[in-house]
Amino acid sequence: MLLNGKTPSINQIRYFVAVAKYLSFRQAATSLGISQPTLTSQINTLENSLDLVLFERSRTGTLLSPQGKALIEAAEEVLQANHRFNEIARDLAEGEVVTFRLGIPPTLGPYLLPHILPELHHRKPGLRFYVREAAPQALQHGLLHGEYDLIISPLSSEYSQLITEPLFNEPLKFVVPSDHPLAGNAYVRPEQIAGEKVLTLEDRHHFHHQVQHICDEIGANLQRDYEGTSLDTLRQMVVMGMGVAFLPGLYIHSELHHPEALHVCEIEGMPIERQHSLAWRNTAPGRKTFREITSVIRDIIASRLSTAVDVINN
Repeated sequence: MLLNGKTPSINQIRYFVAVAKYLSFRQAATSLGISQPTLTSQINTLENSLDLVLFERSRTGTLLSPQGKALIEAAEEVLQANHRFNEIARDLAEGEVVTFRLGIPPTLGPYLLPHILPELHHRKPGLRFYVREAAPQALQHGLLHGEYDLIISPLSSEYSQLITEPLFNEPLKFVVPSDHPLAGNAYVRPEQIAGEKVLTLEDRHHFHHQVQHICDEIGANLQRDYEGTSLDTLRQMVVMGMGVAFLPGLYIHSELHHPEALHVCEIEGMPIERQHSLAWRNTAPGRKTFREITSVIRDIIASRLSTAVDVINN
């Protein structure tokens, strides 16, 4: 029986999980957006109501007590169940019109969504999407923690909590300035790029690491001193003769209609591409709807972007 007959609140359980995660009351309070005294008071109230000591506090830091370790998994399950309860209630309250929070990388969203969202809305007028852009790692973290309902990402899922449906493969094209010695060739051999100065995006982008792997494989030099903040910036750096680069096929399809200042080609015998998938939590109440959305998106891409990407039909 709980001391004083008081059941812990959802917030108190959330506070307990946060302190257990950071093992620091200060960091946990910052992540929760509350003051440290408020957090300390709520944890004390929780411990009193449970008649348990959840944390070992000392001058050197904070540790979970044995009792805290025994409760942490159940506490996390309570928060997940509460989140699912709120999702179902939100869907029921909104009736036929449902708004989903969609996350997508900035190297993909502006060049994909204009082609698919209008048609998707036409086919399923009850759907609405609130779109936010972030790097793939941040998208996956946000999906796991309920910040997104769906994400489109080049990362394959490493988590059993996520369902991942491949959508399409997007080629990466090699671009050089129009006055570069390699300009004019439809294909260039890997050895012709060895020693070239390759420009790319900042390393917070998944795209950066893929280009770095390509450079390591063919012996090109990745330029860390000059990294673009966007694909447009990267393109302009190539135009100015600062180096060569790889650009995603959808960006080229959408933005380079008259690429007089750039030449686009491919690496001979070395097709380079990245795979994009639609992902959601396996506990999401809209799982059936998300599979339908996956099928519709594939169909739209096949009809509108078949010259730029390869659709993956499972």
